[in-house]
Amino acid sequence: MMGKSEILLESGTGEVEVLHFRVQGENYAINVVKVKEILHINNISKVPNSHPAIAGVSLIRGEVISVIDMQHVINGVSMKNIKSSMNLVCEFNQLKVAFAIDEVLGITRVSWSDITKPDDITANSLVIGNINYNNTILMLLDFEKIVMDISPQTGINESRIENIINKDRSAYKIVLADDSPLIRSVLKKLLSMAGFEHMVFFDNGEEALNFIQSKAKEFGDQFTEEINLLITDIEMPKLDGHALTRRLKENRETRDLPIIIFSSLITESLYHKGEMVGADAQMSKPEIDGLIAEIDKLLEI
Repeated sequence: MMGKSEILLESGTGEVEVLHFRVQGENYAINVVKVKEILHINNISKVPNSHPAIAGVSLIRGEVISVIDMQHVINGVSMKNIKSSMNLVCEFNQLKVAFAIDEVLGITRVSWSDITKPDDITANSLVIGNINYNNTILMLLDFEKIVMDISPQTGINESRIENIINKDRSAYKIVLADDSPLIRSVLKKLLSMAGFEHMVFFDNGEEALNFIQSKAKEFGDQFTEEINLLITDIEMPKLDGHALTRRLKENRETRDLPIIIFSSLITESLYHKGEMVGADAQMSKPEIDGLIAEIDKLLEI
């Protein structure tokens, strides 16, 4: 098991540690903060009528955890000997799951600004970023999408926002930063249903920071009347949500802006990272039905 001190960076540095691994000779990566353990799993029990990418379930430290065959996810062909594979036991979206891979090659630290977004041709793939590492392309995979494709109810679920109570919130102006088109769409739907009308969306933290800072310079002491709240993801290209929050909270002109970190990485063991950078609230994406209540609380609506 990895020790927390070995894998957790100081919050808000703009860097990320990724674990480099292989599946069928191709190079992939995952944000290290999602990985709880790396281990062999021998006691895998097949689940009847399950998704073909699910190799089975295993009892790991007293918990029943699903094991996903990454070879099947990527290439549609199941591993011949799943019990000889390495497994990344991960936690995100309040869920623990194991991913069976071929081998782990190491951990490297990179800047979010060095992770390039896929081009439009590959935008719908499982790759959310490409990392040039020693002349090798490491494809940063969207593990949340992998799990949601297999089991949609485990992620952000639109059915949880159907009973949102609408009231006049049209006076408030919200900035949102998330690199996922799906999440941006769901958040726009949620906020519109709740009565918000003024929303500005960005797909990376750098653009959100530039926009907010420009408003602060333009409006001075009246800045918080132009932007009332920021909702930000953590994992984003250019500038991650922790670094974005830290830079805003350390700036005299923007430090009073309420910030909600809304991310799949809000877990009990990682909650302190958001606290360290000064976030006013932190919510996991499956908790989307409670987001409006948290906004109302911070804005005293």
